Amino acid sequence: MAVFHTPSVSLSSSGFLTSLPPTTAKTLNFATTLTSGSLFRHLPSKPSCSFRTRAMPLQTYVYPDPIPEFAAYETKKYREELKKKLLTERETFGDDLDAVLDTCTELFSEFLHNEYGGPGTLLVEPFTNMLIELKQKKLPGANLAARASLLWAQNYLDRDWQIWNSKSP
Repeated sequence: MAVFHTPSVSLSSSGFLTSLPPTTAKTLNFATTLTSGSLFRHLPSKPSCSFRTRAMPLQTYVYPDPIPEFAAYETKKYREELKKKLLTERETFGDDLDAVLDTCTELFSEFLHNEYGGPGTLLVEPFTNMLIELKQKKLPGANLAARASLLWAQNYLDRDWQIWNSKSP
Protein backbone atom coordinates (compact mmCIF):
# COMPACT_ATOMS: atom_id res chain seq x y z
CA MET A 1 0.00 0.00 0.00
CA ALA A 2 1.50 3.33 -1.04
CA VAL A 3 0.72 6.43 1.01
CA PHE A 4 1.53 9.92 -0.18
CA HIS A 5 1.14 13.13 1.84
CA THR A 6 0.68 16.56 0.34
CA PRO A 7 0.76 19.71 2.45
CA SER A 8 -1.98 22.26 2.05
CA VAL A 9 -1.46 25.90 2.90
CA SER A 10 -4.27 28.39 2.98
CA LEU A 11 -3.45 32.04 2.44
CA SER A 12 -5.80 34.82 3.41
CA SER A 13 -5.10 38.48 2.99
CA SER A 14 -6.70 41.81 3.51
CA GLY A 15 -5.83 44.64 1.19
CA PHE A 16 -4.99 48.21 2.05
CA LEU A 17 -6.52 51.29 0.56
CA THR A 18 -4.61 54.30 -0.57
CA SER A 19 -6.01 57.56 -1.71
CA LEU A 20 -4.62 59.87 -4.30
CA PRO A 21 -5.62 63.47 -4.64
CA PRO A 22 -8.35 63.89 -7.23
CA THR A 23 -6.92 64.76 -10.62
CA THR A 24 -8.06 65.03 -14.14
CA ALA A 25 -6.32 63.64 -17.16
CA LYS A 26 -5.08 67.13 -18.05
CA THR A 27 -3.47 67.84 -14.68
CA LEU A 28 -1.88 64.45 -13.91
CA ASN A 29 1.85 64.59 -14.34
CA PHE A 30 3.35 61.33 -13.12
CA ALA A 31 6.87 62.75 -12.70
CA THR A 32 5.54 65.62 -10.61
CA THR A 33 3.37 63.29 -8.56
CA LEU A 34 6.32 61.06 -7.76
CA THR A 35 8.64 63.90 -6.85
CA SER A 36 6.07 65.72 -4.78
CA GLY A 37 5.55 62.59 -2.72
CA SER A 38 1.79 62.58 -2.99
CA LEU A 39 1.79 58.89 -3.79
CA PHE A 40 3.69 58.06 -0.66
CA ARG A 41 2.07 60.55 1.70
CA HIS A 42 -1.14 58.55 1.88
CA LEU A 43 0.38 55.15 2.54
CA PRO A 44 0.15 54.04 6.15
CA SER A 45 3.42 53.68 8.02
CA LYS A 46 2.67 50.00 8.59
CA PRO A 47 0.93 48.28 5.75
CA SER A 48 -2.38 46.84 6.78
CA CYS A 49 -1.89 44.02 4.30
CA SER A 50 -1.28 40.86 6.19
CA PHE A 51 -0.81 37.32 5.06
CA ARG A 52 -1.59 34.59 7.47
CA THR A 53 -0.70 31.03 6.84
CA ARG A 54 -2.82 28.45 8.45
CA ALA A 55 -1.51 24.93 8.75
CA MET A 56 -3.95 22.43 7.37
CA PRO A 57 -3.74 18.75 8.13
CA LEU A 58 -1.80 16.73 5.57
CA GLN A 59 -3.99 15.25 2.90
CA THR A 60 -3.39 11.54 2.64
CA TYR A 61 -4.10 9.44 -0.41
CA VAL A 62 -3.79 5.73 0.07
CA TYR A 63 -3.29 3.71 -3.11
CA PRO A 64 -5.04 0.37 -3.20
CA ASP A 65 -3.12 -2.81 -2.52
CA PRO A 66 -2.04 -4.87 -5.51
CA ILE A 67 -4.64 -7.33 -6.80
CA PRO A 68 -3.09 -10.81 -7.25
CA GLU A 69 -5.60 -11.86 -9.94
CA PHE A 70 -4.90 -8.71 -11.94
CA ALA A 71 -1.16 -9.22 -11.50
CA ALA A 72 -1.35 -12.78 -12.84
CA TYR A 73 -3.54 -11.79 -15.80
CA GLU A 74 -1.41 -8.76 -16.68
CA THR A 75 1.85 -10.72 -16.35
CA LYS A 76 0.58 -13.28 -18.87
CA LYS A 77 -0.53 -10.53 -21.26
CA TYR A 78 2.79 -8.69 -20.82
CA ARG A 79 4.84 -11.80 -21.63
CA GLU A 80 2.83 -12.56 -24.78
CA GLU A 81 3.06 -9.02 -26.11
CA LEU A 82 6.72 -8.57 -25.17
CA LYS A 83 7.51 -11.82 -26.98
CA LYS A 84 5.78 -10.50 -30.13
CA LYS A 85 7.78 -7.29 -29.89
CA LEU A 86 11.13 -8.97 -29.28
CA LEU A 87 10.59 -11.55 -32.04
CA THR A 88 10.88 -8.68 -34.52
CA GLU A 89 14.47 -8.34 -33.27
CA ARG A 90 15.20 -12.08 -33.33
CA GLU A 91 18.75 -11.55 -34.61
CA THR A 92 19.57 -9.46 -31.51
CA PHE A 93 18.47 -12.13 -29.03
CA GLY A 94 19.30 -15.32 -30.89
CA ASP A 95 18.80 -18.41 -28.73
CA ASP A 96 18.57 -16.33 -25.55
CA LEU A 97 15.10 -14.90 -26.26
CA ASP A 98 13.39 -17.21 -23.76
CA ALA A 99 15.91 -16.37 -21.03
CA VAL A 100 15.38 -12.65 -21.65
CA LEU A 101 11.59 -13.11 -21.53
CA ASP A 102 11.83 -15.16 -18.33
CA THR A 103 13.94 -12.53 -16.59
CA CYS A 104 11.73 -9.62 -17.64
CA THR A 105 8.52 -11.47 -16.83
CA GLU A 106 9.75 -12.51 -13.39
CA LEU A 107 10.68 -8.96 -12.40
CA PHE A 108 7.50 -7.48 -13.88
CA SER A 109 5.34 -10.04 -12.08
CA GLU A 110 7.10 -9.33 -8.79
CA PHE A 111 6.41 -5.62 -9.22
CA LEU A 112 2.73 -6.19 -10.04
CA HIS A 113 2.23 -8.54 -7.10
CA ASN A 114 4.04 -6.39 -4.54
CA GLU A 115 3.88 -2.73 -5.52
CA TYR A 116 1.51 -1.80 -8.32
CA GLY A 117 -1.69 -0.37 -6.88
CA GLY A 118 -3.20 1.31 -9.90
CA PRO A 119 -2.62 4.51 -11.85
CA GLY A 120 0.01 6.69 -10.23
CA THR A 121 2.05 3.76 -8.89
CA LEU A 122 3.94 2.73 -12.02
CA LEU A 123 7.62 3.00 -11.14
CA VAL A 124 10.73 2.97 -13.30
CA GLU A 125 12.61 0.86 -10.78
CA PRO A 126 11.46 -2.60 -11.99
CA PHE A 127 12.53 -1.75 -15.53
CA THR A 128 15.89 -0.50 -14.32
CA ASN A 129 16.22 -3.76 -12.40
CA MET A 130 15.44 -5.65 -15.62
CA LEU A 131 18.21 -3.86 -17.43
CA ILE A 132 20.70 -4.52 -14.62
CA GLU A 133 19.79 -8.19 -14.26
CA LEU A 134 19.87 -8.84 -18.00
CA LYS A 135 23.33 -7.26 -18.17
CA GLN A 136 24.54 -9.22 -15.13
CA LYS A 137 23.38 -12.45 -16.79
CA LYS A 138 25.18 -11.26 -19.94
CA LEU A 139 22.04 -11.69 -22.01
CA PRO A 140 21.88 -9.88 -25.36
CA GLY A 141 19.53 -6.97 -26.05
CA ALA A 142 19.22 -5.84 -22.42
CA ASN A 143 18.58 -2.21 -23.38
CA LEU A 144 16.04 -3.14 -26.03
CA ALA A 145 14.11 -5.52 -23.76
CA ALA A 146 14.00 -3.12 -20.79
CA ARG A 147 12.91 -0.21 -22.99
CA ALA A 148 10.23 -2.30 -24.71
CA SER A 149 8.97 -3.44 -21.29
CA LEU A 150 8.75 0.09 -19.97
CA LEU A 151 6.97 1.37 -23.07
CA TRP A 152 4.47 -1.48 -22.91
CA ALA A 153 3.74 -0.77 -19.25
CA GLN A 154 3.31 2.96 -19.89
CA ASN A 155 0.89 2.29 -22.75
CA TYR A 156 -1.22 -0.49 -21.25
CA LEU A 157 -0.85 -1.06 -17.51
CA ASP A 158 -2.90 1.85 -16.10
CA ARG A 159 -5.56 1.45 -18.78
CA ASP A 160 -5.86 -2.30 -18.10
CA TRP A 161 -6.11 -1.59 -14.36
CA GLN A 162 -9.00 0.80 -14.90
CA ILE A 163 -10.79 -1.66 -17.18
CA TRP A 164 -10.24 -4.48 -14.67
CA ASN A 165 -11.66 -2.43 -11.79
CA SER A 166 -14.59 -1.10 -13.78
CA LYS A 167 -15.78 -4.67 -14.29
CA SER A 168 -15.44 -5.57 -10.61
CA PRO A 169 -18.62 -5.30 -8.49
